Amino acid sequence: MNYDELKSSLRSSVMERLDMSRELNDKEVEAVIDDCIFMCEKSKCLSLKVKLMLRREIFNSLRRLDILTEYLEDESVSEIMVNGHDSIFVERDGQLFCSEKSFESEEKLMAVIQQIVAGCNRRVNESTPIVDARLADGSRVHIVTRPIALSGPTITIRRFPKHVLNMARLVELKTLPKEVADVLRWLVVAGYNIFISGGTGSGKTTFLNALSEYIPADERIVTIEDAAELQIRGKKNLVRLEARSKNFEGKNEISIRSLIKASLRMRPDRIIVGEVRDEAAIDMLSAMNTGHDGSISTGHANSCEDMISRLSTMVLMGMEIPLTAIRQQIASAVDVMIHVSRMRDRTRKVTKICEVYLGDMGEVCLRTLYEFAETEAETEADKEHVSGKLQFVNCLKHTQKLTNAGLMEVYKDAEAKTVNLSN
Repeated sequence: MNYDELKSSLRSSVMERLDMSRELNDKEVEAVIDDCIFMCEKSKCLSLKVKLMLRREIFNSLRRLDILTEYLEDESVSEIMVNGHDSIFVERDGQLFCSEKSFESEEKLMAVIQQIVAGCNRRVNESTPIVDARLADGSRVHIVTRPIALSGPTITIRRFPKHVLNMARLVELKTLPKEVADVLRWLVVAGYNIFISGGTGSGKTTFLNALSEYIPADERIVTIEDAAELQIRGKKNLVRLEARSKNFEGKNEISIRSLIKASLRMRPDRIIVGEVRDEAAIDMLSAMNTGHDGSISTGHANSCEDMISRLSTMVLMGMEIPLTAIRQQIASAVDVMIHVSRMRDRTRKVTKICEVYLGDMGEVCLRTLYEFAETEAETEADKEHVSGKLQFVNCLKHTQKLTNAGLMEVYKDAEAKTVNLSN
């Protein structure tokens, strides 16, 4: 009998001995597992290391998320991808690896999926095969099941570090220079509406979390997300809202759009939308244009220019209005756009910061304030690593909010340091 067969046999024995008529705690379950392993003749020749592994895996299959638990407890794992019950990939330190482990069957994988979605009051079935959820530790989960997923149920888990990366840590990681971080500090404090763009895994949410530490402590913040993943710390007057999917009957959905409208009645100083990906863009822009200065949001795009185009498209998804009006809305709502990128060496950097304004011809214009300039590699070995700096390009043109907040002098001092940094 091989290891997998022995584990399956022991698990069946444990299930038979568990008293399912009452709620059992973890210690009671562990005790039953220990007894079954001790009594099993085939396990007596196993080493202590293997017995402990058996104990852990059987316990995880009964009380946790089965084989996913091992990766969820590994802090070096940033992403877990399940492509059917017999194919698992993990991203560790920026590298993808194919796991040797797999689920016993598709039924076992579906049981784990049901456990995940039940934990955040959601449901997945044939009529609702696509679900966004989250784990207790805040990890983001995306699930696709049959009949949509032809190769079997698919799970993608994006893990976030237990210790939230603040701006000081991002500076240490060379995501951006400290001098530019100081410039952003005064833009946030002054109430500039900021939009963060970037590709998948570029660090948009992480950067939003870091920017939020600059929001004054006495301001009221409302966060709105499809699946809660923001980790805003140190703010007492914070309200967190999460969208809700349709129920089994296709009713009772609460969309991002509904939450944005509801947030306007909560007397927020700032509204933070975790990510805009659909017609909710029109409500987000409206909120930014109705006195909620200092609001922040994120979106998927390859560049700042692409993000402007995507915002226009998303607005048209929810409302048929002239393109000129859409452009005016975007230019009035968004003050500054920050683009973050995942570089070829898997580091994450701020690659562009732009000021958004309305041009003379009614078009949305971007004035580059800072842009990343890569340093040419001197040797072949250096080409594997991206080096360079975020260089000053232009001064901020629209400074009225800074003036109103009485921050013009400190901002100018911070900006001057970035000019010196580039020279």
